[in-house]
Amino acid sequence: MRKSLTLLAAAAVLSTAGIAQGADYAIDPTHTFATFEIGHFGASVNRARFDKKEGTISFDKAAKTGKADISIDITSVNSGTAAFDKHLQSPDIFNAAKFPKARFVSEKFVFNGDKVSEVVGQLTLLDKTMPVTLKANQFNCYESPMLKREVCGGDFEATIDRTAFGVNYGVDWGFPKSVRLVMQIEAVKQ
Repeated sequence: MRKSLTLLAAAAVLSTAGIAQGADYAIDPTHTFATFEIGHFGASVNRARFDKKEGTISFDKAAKTGKADISIDITSVNSGTAAFDKHLQSPDIFNAAKFPKARFVSEKFVFNGDKVSEVVGQLTLLDKTMPVTLKANQFNCYESPMLKREVCGGDFEATIDRTAFGVNYGVDWGFPKSVRLVMQIEAVKQ
């Protein structure tokens, strides 16, 4: 009896050895973008993106778990207008000289079936950290025909209150406190 239990236990360990486990992914900077949108006097919407970003994702589809650590270089803000970029980097808004990086860290991925539906985490901006949930508009993993590796990614968005991070510029003039964040993220399996 003891021998059969030992054999059964050994068989169970060996049978789980082939089951897919989580993997690490590196952010693909050519397919990853962090952008923001904020209303401008109710007439239009100002938009800009950050051109430099890096990070890692740990993802286990079978266990439905994941982690993310994404850094954004605030000095790379790009609105398409040099004067506006300079103002965005100034102490009025992002204070890029003092706080050159923003960071999003998550230890909780929420799934709807096999797809990631939300990434719950903490955003650090201007040395203040607040909870932020990125909602997935779409998510997919695929075998890249060019890279010959798995790539996972999605289109995510969240709305934050910028004043919670100390970005108060223009509130007295009627600029909204709400800012829409849009994250297009693709990461390559390592």
